[in-house]
Amino acid sequence: MAVVAWLVAALYYFYQYVLRSAPAVMMPQLSDAFGVGTAGVASIAGLFYYGYSPFSLVAGVAMDRLGPRRVVPIGALGVGIGALLFATGDSGVASVGRVLQGAGGAFALVGAFYLATTSFPPSRAATLVGATQMFGMAGGSAGQFVVGPLISAGMVWATFWYGMGAVGLAIAVCLFLLLPRERCQPGASQVPAKCQPGASQVPGTNDWMRAALVAMRTVFSYPQSWLCGAIAGLLMIPTTIFDMIWGVRYLQEAHGFAYGDAVMRSAAVPLGWIVGAPLLGFVSDRIGRRRPVIAGGAAALFACLAFILYGPLDVLPPYTVGLVAGVASGSSMLPYIVIKEANPPELGGTATGVINFLNFSFSALLGPVFAGLLARVAAGAESRTLEHYQTTFTPLLLGVAIAIGLTFVLKETGKKP
Repeated sequence: MAVVAWLVAALYYFYQYVLRSAPAVMMPQLSDAFGVGTAGVASIAGLFYYGYSPFSLVAGVAMDRLGPRRVVPIGALGVGIGALLFATGDSGVASVGRVLQGAGGAFALVGAFYLATTSFPPSRAATLVGATQMFGMAGGSAGQFVVGPLISAGMVWATFWYGMGAVGLAIAVCLFLLLPRERCQPGASQVPAKCQPGASQVPGTNDWMRAALVAMRTVFSYPQSWLCGAIAGLLMIPTTIFDMIWGVRYLQEAHGFAYGDAVMRSAAVPLGWIVGAPLLGFVSDRIGRRRPVIAGGAAALFACLAFILYGPLDVLPPYTVGLVAGVASGSSMLPYIVIKEANPPELGGTATGVINFLNFSFSALLGPVFAGLLARVAAGAESRTLEHYQTTFTPLLLGVAIAIGLTFVLKETGKKP
């Protein structure tokens, strides 16, 4: 049942990642439907993180207090409704729908991570967290590899979103039916808060809120939690903002690739994540160390990002740099393990929610900043050039460099065999 529960939650994570990345392959269609420019579409798409970041905190605390069966299906229901609202073509309603997609999507990652780290031995934690992220990035890749050709073949963009809305409602029902009820089992690798001695099985509202605030204060007050969030966020931005929102347009405008080829090359990054997230998690578990794997992956990401922005075309085989960048980006999942290992075990869900909040706050806050900066640098030009993109996204290199430096300050939590 533990395997089934984790797989169902991981499939939900796959689904919400499809919706997260899909706007990148339909920017012209969304621009026409919403009556805004591509920068406006990017801003609407980026609203996903305005729901995702704060509701990561809600999801984490709720997971500790109530268990996944009571909260994860509600998240899936929210994502499905958000997709239906996005399909209306009204920019205001679509914006609300995009925020709702993010709010519900937060329960997918936190729920899947919670199940992976509470239902299996701690020695497999990084591997299973990486495998969970593999499902997510498989969804991100499908949102480009699969959706892109469908749109190119003539599928109406709204049809896709209506269909995905229906899928979200169906997933909510499946989650409610298949996720097990929370039980207080002796010997569990992580003890739920409601199973602690003296905990009320049916806490009142005031008790629940007080316990939630204490849990969040405990995690937020630990400096290592902030380090984990900063490292994860700085390593994730090249994927969430540059590739998943601007990747296709960058390849079309800066390098002249046809739409189909640009989609395939951009989708190579999340495809690399499919390999990198579980692989780097396995390596970390194998050597019993977190910091060297984080720093190594970040260094490789820095090199790939620099080559993508400034390297010559056709020196390396197609898709190679994108795939390697995706593999290296998998290192951004290891801080999720570090924060759980560094905080009290009964606050595992809260710790995951906190790092998810810190991580994707970077994307929520910086997404519109990069969109506005690109528009300002291009100064109204009909077609943006390579230099426009280089000027806009070079700060990402600085962010990755800072993440590497912060890794050396991070406390090692791995248990060397």
